[in-house]
Amino acid sequence: MFLIGQYDSPFVRRVAIALRLYGFAFEHKPWSTFGDADKIAPYNPLRRVPTLVCDDGEALIESTIILDYLDELVGPEKAMLPRGGAERRKHLRICALATGLGDKAVSLLYERVLRKEQLALWVERCQAQIGDVLGVLEAERARVTTPYWLGGRIGHADIAVACVVRFTREAHPLLFESSRYPALSAHAERCEALAPFGEILQPLAPPKG
Repeated sequence: MFLIGQYDSPFVRRVAIALRLYGFAFEHKPWSTFGDADKIAPYNPLRRVPTLVCDDGEALIESTIILDYLDELVGPEKAMLPRGGAERRKHLRICALATGLGDKAVSLLYERVLRKEQLALWVERCQAQIGDVLGVLEAERARVTTPYWLGGRIGHADIAVACVVRFTREAHPLLFESSRYPALSAHAERCEALAPFGEILQPLAPPKG
């Protein structure tokens, strides 16, 4: 199988880290949604990443769908998400908050680099959403006394939050101050210390202006 997308995307990165933690061998094709859209289109008409192409040619799109597929492959005992009930819903909520935060952080980055004049109303809305979600995630993580949201082992919620924290911190340093979000910062540092996080990494260029 091969994974399409660059590791500076928090969505591509979370999938690649899960693949590595699950022990799946995969080829990485670091295609850009802008520069390599023509290469991505045959596998994903949306020209979005991540896209995972399986050995039989099936192309899976969107990180949530890809991770659900990987969970099926490893089975419920190894899956990095509770099997059902309130615990599953709680972890899916954390994942949804993290990916929603990632969406807004990416949108805000595009607004900065692609527009000569930024749309103030849109920027303010994105910044407000980012701040609100960070506040909720900080409070949620501060209440967790175990190393990870799943307890003693890492799960998809942990990976999603760590990846989006790194992206937000690099893309919008003024929106993420470690002193303001100590629980999230500690969580991200714990995850980033793991080998797959260090191996699967593509830092963003520092913001200009």
